[in-house]
Amino acid sequence: MSTYSEKSTKVQRLRVHHLAQAKQRGEKLVMLTAYDAVTARILDAAGTDLLLVGDSIGNTMLGRENTLEVTLDEMAVATRAVASATTRAMVVADFPFGTYESGPSQALATGVRLLKAGAQAVKLEGGATRAKSVKALTEAGIPVVGHLGFTPQSVNLLGGYRVQGRGEAGEQLLADARALQEAGAVALVLEMVPEPLAAEVTQMLSIPTIGIGAGAQVDGQVLVWTDMAGMTQWTPRFAARFGEVGAQLEKAAASYGQAVRSGAFPDADHWFAK
Repeated sequence: MSTYSEKSTKVQRLRVHHLAQAKQRGEKLVMLTAYDAVTARILDAAGTDLLLVGDSIGNTMLGRENTLEVTLDEMAVATRAVASATTRAMVVADFPFGTYESGPSQALATGVRLLKAGAQAVKLEGGATRAKSVKALTEAGIPVVGHLGFTPQSVNLLGGYRVQGRGEAGEQLLADARALQEAGAVALVLEMVPEPLAAEVTQMLSIPTIGIGAGAQVDGQVLVWTDMAGMTQWTPRFAARFGEVGAQLEKAAASYGQAVRSGAFPDADHWFAK
């Protein structure tokens, strides 16, 4: 994007108006998840536009089966870590399950907590039923990213990890997208929806759409960074591996172990003689 230049050391933090400008110019937005300062610093330096502190921290970093057990305290800690390590990317923090469903008052309290932790925007799942909460957050000065299609926090209701928006359900998704935009959402994540539907939503909205398993005709893409970097043995169909960081890390750890066991490390270069 135009706000990033490898020739300049001055870096401008991405804001809401930059997202709108990207859509107007037809510039693709790049989003990745991040959960800690070390990784966030690397992804920020790579020019990533948005870093999502996702509740996917539950199954990627905390060893849980899904995202439902993630707490607001855990999200706040991760958000603070990511925000402290970045200078350019917009940091977006997920609302974990159970912290916004009761209505605008609860959603506002959660939004305030995450912004105080360093987020520049928040993300919540759901459509028209969340419109009042999105409006309340927006009126309080908290930018909101919506999330439609497959919504992981509703995995039990949706019957597992299944594509959403097929057939008549597509009309409801379109209505939900309109409702979120009208309520003030600044962007919309579309997860696991058919590409033609994602394209229709993208053309209909003035705010950018960011897809994950939603095809190429959206305004940007998001992936879980561990999927993108090849940190796991299994990768979802909608993801691509752009590196094999996991294999490299295992190789480095094995080399370190061999050096320690053989006595090759540490050597004189790595201790203090006096």
